[in-house]
Amino acid sequence: MVLRDVSVRDDLITAVPPSEFTKVAKSNFKKMFDRSVAAAALLLFAPLMLLIALLIVLEDGGPVLFRQNRTGIRGRTFVILKFRSMRVAEDGLEVRQAIVGDARTTNIGRIIRALSFDEFPQLINVLTGEMSLIGPRPHAIAHDNAWGAVVPNYRSRFRARPGLTGYAQVSGLRGLVSKPEDIASRIAADNYYIENWSFLLDLKILLRTVPLVFRDAHAF
Repeated sequence: MVLRDVSVRDDLITAVPPSEFTKVAKSNFKKMFDRSVAAAALLLFAPLMLLIALLIVLEDGGPVLFRQNRTGIRGRTFVILKFRSMRVAEDGLEVRQAIVGDARTTNIGRIIRALSFDEFPQLINVLTGEMSLIGPRPHAIAHDNAWGAVVPNYRSRFRARPGLTGYAQVSGLRGLVSKPEDIASRIAADNYYIENWSFLLDLKILLRTVPLVFRDAHAF
């Protein structure tokens, strides 16, 4: 599936009005839980994160962090943070998806992507309130444009803060999108989560995420 757009599609990334806010977006308890866990996780994993940063610098001397514009709650743009795992830093109107054996991936990048360790810096996005621990995974704006053009209810996923992990990811709907049906299934899972959210559901997703860190065929 070609993910190219010649302009930003404002109609697809229109801000979600307050009237469409759901309880997952309004929950103060969820926000407090997210920030508490994110702060604790940053402290716990600080030594590992420092090691990853050092290995990235030692491999090619490039920047440690990868920054890219993503679409968050109510269609607001924010800058997502990741450990850099590729030799390129694509953003803008054309962004290539990662594939198995992608030549752009660095040696350390292959390891941290397989273990999802490249996502650790997003704990900072959670602390700032731009993301949640659980929610729809944020996509590059170029992908929002392309996929929003083929999925009628795509915009509905902006009713919640994007997450480090989500219902779609633990349901096996992570990874390469090669046909419209792939993204349609993912968006259906995102919207199911938003419309059926509970703190218990968040806990179940967190527990199902743990084994995927060590073995997920869709992580590459």
